[in-house]
Amino acid sequence: MRARRPRSVQAGLRGWGGVGAMAALCVLALAFVLLLPRTQPHSAPDKAPDKATTGSGGTARATQAKADDCKDDNAQDQSLAPSTAGGPTVSAIRSRGYLSVGVDQNSYNWGYRNPNNSSGELEGFDIDLAHRIAKDILGDADKVQFRAIPTNERIPAIRSGRVDMVVRTMTITCDRLKQVAFSAPYFLTGQQVLAPKTSAITGYDKTLAGKRVCSATGSTAYDHLSADKRDGTLPASTDITTTVPNQLDCLVRLQLGEVDAVVTDGALAASQAAQDPTVELKGGTFTKEYYGVAMKLGADDLVRQVNRTLENYRKDGAWKQSYDKWLSATLGDGSGSATPPAANYR
Repeated sequence: MRARRPRSVQAGLRGWGGVGAMAALCVLALAFVLLLPRTQPHSAPDKAPDKATTGSGGTARATQAKADDCKDDNAQDQSLAPSTAGGPTVSAIRSRGYLSVGVDQNSYNWGYRNPNNSSGELEGFDIDLAHRIAKDILGDADKVQFRAIPTNERIPAIRSGRVDMVVRTMTITCDRLKQVAFSAPYFLTGQQVLAPKTSAITGYDKTLAGKRVCSATGSTAYDHLSADKRDGTLPASTDITTTVPNQLDCLVRLQLGEVDAVVTDGALAASQAAQDPTVELKGGTFTKEYYGVAMKLGADDLVRQVNRTLENYRKDGAWKQSYDKWLSATLGDGSGSATPPAANYR
């Protein structure tokens, strides 16, 4: 049963033409950055910083060592304990007066520009979280500068300092922990197949033989496809060569008949299916993945601050309110995604 959507959005996104129109809007919007007010309040720390919040080169090396000990089933448990003690990274953000966040702008209900919203402001589950982090650091949820970041540019944007963090449906993995720091997990999902309702594809199985599958460059979906193709889990005849910068581009390729299926996070696939009634999820999720907020290695004070925000976000009901607003209609209230994942710290 297809999820219900607000009538104005439904009218704007109905059918393949609606998806193409939204994709065109997203491409045009890539040239713009949403700039919000930049004043500078300062919140007092609740305890003194410890040595782990210095952000020094030594801290980065210690984080790297922890990442080297990471296992696939505990990558989400490698983050630092919460604190609002502050440190050099948080101080620099407060001195600047705004938080710079890399986000998506074409993932429906996660981070997107609603064509029916005349203000042009970004909306979605990830956008709500970014506003909450800005509020906790700067005292004002609107003191955030959003930068549209393609999937394959998330890590480079953090490492180069273009953004303070990325809040963009980014899965915590051991390999990524060697390149960036992550918060505790804020969402649980898994990889899933999206295909036309009329397709004979039944899921991530032998029915993908001879099929063309699209995934985003730099995504965990492509990593799984590539690894499974090498070890024979995926049929040898499955074509996984089509990769795109952003997930919505896969949906457009599916629309144009250039691919037969899309593999992406189930949470994103559900939102894509909600954009067009002719596609559906095929089979269940075949992995377990946790989204985290990604930050620069060594920015331990910022990681701890974000983890404190996530703790409060879960406890005060704001996480659930955001889920109900953006995701409940497509993912439901009975799925594993409907409650925030528990946080375990190293």
